[in-house]
Amino acid sequence: MKIKAKIEISGASASLVAIPLMPDNMANMKTVIKERGAITYFEADKIGSLIASVDDYLMNAKVAQDVAEMVVSRKS
Repeated sequence: MKIKAKIEISGASASLVAIPLMPDNMANMKTVIKERGAITYFEADKIGSLIASVDDYLMNAKVAQDVAEMVVSRKS
């Protein structure tokens, strides 16, 4: 049985968060960039593996968001 999850990031600077994370996507992950957002899909055989992947992604997304906010605020 496959367990699936989806994380959606939306907003004007969503791609600034999602695109830098894409090179770290493992085989069980896929990121789709939309006009004002991004969706990352996860799939795993075990719930523990899925939780670990999502947790790692969210921690990295937080760092990317902090950097994106810093860049955007400096432009203003």
